[in-house]
Amino acid sequence: MHTSPRVRSSRVRSTGSGPTHPRSVRARFRAALTGPAVALAAAALVATSVATAPPAAADGPGVGEPWVVTLGDSYISGEAGRWAGSSNADHRRADALGPHAYHDNADGTGETIAGCHRASSAEAYFGAGTQGLNLACSGARTATFTGSGFKPGIDFFDGSAGQGQALALQEAAATRNVRMVVVSIGGNDFDFAGIVQQCVVNFLTSPTWWKNYCHDDDSVEENFTAANVAAVRADVAQSLGNVATAMRNAGYTDDQWTLVVQTYPSPLPNGSGIRYSQSGYSRQFTGGCGIWNADANWANSTALPVINGALLGAAADVGLPNVRTLDMTHAFDGQRLCEEGVGLYEEVGLANWQSPGAVDRTEWINQIRTVSTIGDSPYEIQESLHPNYWGQLAQRNCLRQVWNGGNPVSGSCVVGGLGAATLTATGEPRMTLGPLDQEVMSLADE
Repeated sequence: MHTSPRVRSSRVRSTGSGPTHPRSVRARFRAALTGPAVALAAAALVATSVATAPPAAADGPGVGEPWVVTLGDSYISGEAGRWAGSSNADHRRADALGPHAYHDNADGTGETIAGCHRASSAEAYFGAGTQGLNLACSGARTATFTGSGFKPGIDFFDGSAGQGQALALQEAAATRNVRMVVVSIGGNDFDFAGIVQQCVVNFLTSPTWWKNYCHDDDSVEENFTAANVAAVRADVAQSLGNVATAMRNAGYTDDQWTLVVQTYPSPLPNGSGIRYSQSGYSRQFTGGCGIWNADANWANSTALPVINGALLGAAADVGLPNVRTLDMTHAFDGQRLCEEGVGLYEEVGLANWQSPGAVDRTEWINQIRTVSTIGDSPYEIQESLHPNYWGQLAQRNCLRQVWNGGNPVSGSCVVGGLGAATLTATGEPRMTLGPLDQEVMSLADE
């Protein structure tokens, strides 16, 4: 392991089993170049002497076309980007990107890092005169994980398995004009996948007359103690500091680039907004949202605010002058998993994701799937409860507005209008970036 000399430490966790590649069904829930530009020389013959023009500057800090780099975990890497909506009857109805959806290596034949799921639909590639580089990885925490399944954190880890995201950023930024770095991190430090797993297991193994909620289980509560929240906030602040260090090491001054901190969206409505009854098992086996109403309410009122508060608080703690915020908390409201008003393709009477109106009437969050509900389909458990193809195009639309033609701004993003007439020219859901939601921003002070 190599640690950048300008960083106090690189935190690397190594255990016998990875957070997204476990052996048991229960644990299975747990869970992105071009080379330097070539200088050109021109020779001009003047009288009897040959004068050589100075070489053109290679791309790098402040020189060349602008690049946007995304760092973090599954909520920004492109996890679940293969699927546009959901169908239990025929997965092909929702298969927007096909089996190569996550193949991000140079020739498009596989993943650069197995399981990172860096989809081509990811928000890094919003265009608008920029190039995108996606270094995020599904399952990543703030620190690199080197157990069963390498997961690069936002640190300077350098080993045989790969590099930490901060080191990868540093090396990439040295030969690119990186103008904006977007970070979404911290959810896995709160054991997001483990919490989802526990909630679904409790739903499936307790009757309606004796509901076993997950939000009061010890294994869930321990993630939200004051001590753990403070620890995760400090870890996220370290990660954001590592981003700044990487950029300085690559030759940038703080005014040459912008750090965008992106909050997590609500993936589920409150219990009263779920279109499937708590009675029986249709909520999970049909809808893929097997969570008791009380637990769904807790996720929106407690878990999500705490996780976003730690991220926003860390951004304040790191004290950088070039920080902007993209608040995605309510970006998917009205299009969330199992929400009233949207549905599976077979429920809303549409043939597939290319049908007119599909983006309006289907969900933007992927179903929670178990081994039994996946069957012989190509769905993957790690895609559960993540923004799907529609959701990622929505995030892309939001981030383009934050880019603001090269003068990044902060804002809270929400659905701005749907329907074929209101899709953008690039086929994305039309989103609205408005003033920051002060209720969300106040979470940094809690």
